[in-house]
Amino acid sequence: MGRRVAIVATGQTKHQSRREDVSMMEMIYEAAAAALADAEMKVSEIDAVILANMELFEGRALPEMWCAMGAGGLGKHCWKIATGGTSGSSGAIAGFHHVASGLFDTAMVIGFEKQSDGHTTAGMALTDPMWDRHVAAAAIGNFAVSISQYVAARGVTEEQAAKVAVKARRNACKNPQAHLHLPDITVEEVLASPYLAHPIHRLEMCPTTDGACAVIFAGEGKAERLCPRPAWVRAAVTRHDFPYLGDLKERLVHMRTLRHASRKAYEKVGIKEPLKELDVAELYEPVTYAELAWYECLGFCPDGEAGRLIDDGVTAMDGELPVNPSGGVLSTNPIGASGTIRVAEAALQIHGRGGDRQVPDVKLALATGYGVYSWSDVMILSSAKG
Repeated sequence: MGRRVAIVATGQTKHQSRREDVSMMEMIYEAAAAALADAEMKVSEIDAVILANMELFEGRALPEMWCAMGAGGLGKHCWKIATGGTSGSSGAIAGFHHVASGLFDTAMVIGFEKQSDGHTTAGMALTDPMWDRHVAAAAIGNFAVSISQYVAARGVTEEQAAKVAVKARRNACKNPQAHLHLPDITVEEVLASPYLAHPIHRLEMCPTTDGACAVIFAGEGKAERLCPRPAWVRAAVTRHDFPYLGDLKERLVHMRTLRHASRKAYEKVGIKEPLKELDVAELYEPVTYAELAWYECLGFCPDGEAGRLIDDGVTAMDGELPVNPSGGVLSTNPIGASGTIRVAEAALQIHGRGGDRQVPDVKLALATGYGVYSWSDVMILSSAKG
């Protein structure tokens, strides 16, 4: 793309189990208004709007038909992105391309989900009717099958996975927007929580969350005027795989979409050793074991050594590469917004506005999106234009 683009502002709602005080459109408005206030912009200064949502989880189709007004999209170029769990990160990538193309100077992306309106997983129809739909159609059963393969292949332990949960829950206590705040959780408590499906304990799985998140992209020239420390997009990569989960062998073990997307992103930025060169990472980890698998897929360590990273505190807030200072998806999961939140939190770290969850002197930040093994998104943000 010909033009450099940066994230200049972010805005999030307070994320919680049920937002009965607002409609879906009002919830979207909260995030959009917060992002506009962050940039000291008027809605008239936004050229394009992108909405991202895990469609049908609220029990309705085409939510953008009535929600676009809450996002400031009335009478403007307005898109809706729905790519499963990656909807929010795919929306962010679309927003980047809108501005990088030169067609728009600014674009606002709003990811959102209000699952309390619907209580449905009808959108899982992509699963094979003879196997996946009965055994692994929803997230818990799906992950249980994949995690069993991963544990057998890599040898990670339940204790190591529980440490991921403890890290996420404690980090979330420093994030006022996070859904779950569990400051005193221990490994023992995680392992004592009931199994949802072996080997997943209840405290190792993401919650169901209502919430929205907005990010504003601006082109070079305008970005510097809107933000004192823009988060420049150095790479934005997406990869797609087979639509039928049964066709993917050892999917959590290899997660080839994430491996391919991250290697392409690293190539674009010139990263050779991600563990040493990245300053912070916001990973889309719906379950503890996924975060460990992503360490390997992203090249933070060789295959089979993810357990060592969590044991040694490498990915803790004070470690060599802090992962999910926000608390991650394990602490907040409005699905259509979850990927947008990863991008927003990575940008906040570059902006130096992470509050109690700020990692010192962040220059290079990674954000990922995940969608049912079929999609992976990777975005790398930098304090330098490159």
